[in-house]
Amino acid sequence: MNDLPAFDEVHVISDLHMGGRPGFQILRETRRLANHVARLGQQRPEGQLALVLNGDVFDTLAEEGAGYVAIDNAVDVVSRIMKDEAFEPIWDALAGFVKLPGRTLVIVIGNHDIEIAFPPVQRLVKARLAGGDPIARSRIEFSTAGAGFTCTVGGSRVHCIHGNEVDPWNYNRYEDLARVSRHMNAGQPLPQDAWQPNAGTRMVKDVMNAVKRRYAWIDLLKPETSAAVGALLVLDPTRANKLDGLFGVAGERSRGSAQVDARLSADQAQSPAPAASAGPTLEQMLGPNLKQGVARPADDMLMLAEKNYDASVQRAVGPDGTLGVPQLAWDRLTGWLTGVTKVEALRRALADWLAKDKSFELTDRDETYTKVSESVGSAIDFVVCGHTHLERAIDMGAGRYYFNSGTWIRLLRLTPDMLRDEASFAPVYDVLVDGSMKAIDEKRFAGDKPFVLDQTSAVSICRADGEVVGSLAHVEGDGSGAPRVVASFSRH
Repeated sequence: MNDLPAFDEVHVISDLHMGGRPGFQILRETRRLANHVARLGQQRPEGQLALVLNGDVFDTLAEEGAGYVAIDNAVDVVSRIMKDEAFEPIWDALAGFVKLPGRTLVIVIGNHDIEIAFPPVQRLVKARLAGGDPIARSRIEFSTAGAGFTCTVGGSRVHCIHGNEVDPWNYNRYEDLARVSRHMNAGQPLPQDAWQPNAGTRMVKDVMNAVKRRYAWIDLLKPETSAAVGALLVLDPTRANKLDGLFGVAGERSRGSAQVDARLSADQAQSPAPAASAGPTLEQMLGPNLKQGVARPADDMLMLAEKNYDASVQRAVGPDGTLGVPQLAWDRLTGWLTGVTKVEALRRALADWLAKDKSFELTDRDETYTKVSESVGSAIDFVVCGHTHLERAIDMGAGRYYFNSGTWIRLLRLTPDMLRDEASFAPVYDVLVDGSMKAIDEKRFAGDKPFVLDQTSAVSICRADGEVVGSLAHVEGDGSGAPRVVASFSRH
């Protein structure tokens, strides 16, 4: 452990998703972030402090003309993002940070910014932040091989990793990234079609971006797999036809699953398990009824609904009176069979889908937690992930702790009050139908509560008074003040 970099404080933020043109950008609190970085630069001036940008710093998938991965134009794409007036203050703050003694900036690769694995992009970032200053440049470190970043704080071992490394949909092929880098350094062109994107990248570029241009909330509403996708299927079945592309990438997801299984296996000689079938994954994403509906053309969907209705109306209605999806499909396509409005139909469906949702519970041991915790050894005392956009603070037992640093992008959450009845849901419905980022940002509910959560998260691991304290906090206001701690753990 003595060979690991040692710090007095490590601060972690992730999932900034800098990218896209105005109206398509999902990072909003840029001034807050710039001030937060500047404040960290001045904190503990006599000590060693690291700021870890733990994946998805950029979002090149939101850039026009970038393809699945920007290869020949990687420098141009990343340069445009850093020069965008919406994001430039952040890069100014980071430049100020690395000019200070005792500061270290670590940039970890995610699944939306794989271009940072390329040497020309790393040189570009270093030039933007440190110019020709060799000392400032030495304070910038990249972790782009999928190994994350590991260091110590007061004798405790801290491991930061984005989290897509255990996600079959969004797994990076790090060996292929290294091959691209070799071509770049050797001055050899690499055809764009030589790159095989993972399933998540294909879903974003081929499917979700097109939907997002009409419904900006599609990747902001949590949980994405039921609330967001399900709402789209009910609101706009014609546009939801874009989701047919989900089925085309299912095989790629299975290949990613096999790669994840092989990489995480302790026995490297063991053959990976056979790829899982696509069915369970799609059912998990859409629910079995939604999957069945979107997979069929409209005529077949009508026949299915009619068959289900003729057999028994009650089969399409839950025991609590909540409409099932086959009934919703029938209503949406054929009219007023049950006499409920579209507003009420969607409200009931969302109430059904979200009844047991734990997305916003800090201690929920979600799939990313489960897989990451299984993949790290007992020598790791603090694990910090991102990727899911959902913050976590979990006691793993035996003096070990897990955090997810959440995100800085807009997040939308449907609360029980919003879903209480048709009248309370109608304003939400109007915003969803409008679909614009402007409508999302401006909407406020009873008590002057905004629709967009005012929640920008950060994790800190700090040495203090003989202890090492890990905290999850919310950066608030203009970002110049100390974050508000929402959960913390101490190691003696």
